[in-house]
Amino acid sequence: MMLSRLIADLRPDWRITEAASGNEALELIERDPPTLVSLDVNMPGMSGLEAAGRIRLHHPDVRIVICTANIQDYVRQAAEKAGVQFVSKPITPESVAHMVAFFEAE
Repeated sequence: MMLSRLIADLRPDWRITEAASGNEALELIERDPPTLVSLDVNMPGMSGLEAAGRIRLHHPDVRIVICTANIQDYVRQAAEKAGVQFVSKPITPESVAHMVAFFEAE
């Protein structure tokens, strides 16, 4: 909820859709592929890293950011291997601004 609010503050014209689990996120993306996706590493049903990999298979142009407090090297390496950006928690206005800049970059 905090992430959604901070993004909405920066980009009020963006449509934001939230999912309660990795499986729900995949279903929503299949129905209406977004330009960008933000996932947590720890999600109900499947990890954010697994969801990112599945999204990449079907929607390679979607930009994905993984948010997590888990900053272990293997998590960073897995995010990099999946072709996603990594943002450390806690979520702050600065980290959200960085995330938005990543999404808007060419």
